[in-house]
Amino acid sequence: MKPSKLREMSREDLIHEEEELRAQLFKLRFEAATGQLESASRARGVRRDIARIKTVLREMELKN
Repeated sequence: MKPSKLREMSREDLIHEEEELRAQLFKLRFEAATGQLESASRARGVRRDIARIKTVLREMELKN
C-alpha cells in the first residue's frame, strides 16, 4: 500500500485497515507454523503495511 494513498484515508479507516492487517498477519503466522505458508514474502509485506499505517497515524497525531 502506498503512503500517499494512506495519507488520504481518515483516521478511523486507517485504524480499521490496521486491524484487518493484524488479523491477516495472525493467519499467515499460523500457516507458517503449520507448514502451509506458500509465500513468506506476503507476511513481510503485511508487516510493512502495518508499519506504514502506524507511521501515518503518528504523523496525523503530531500534526494536530
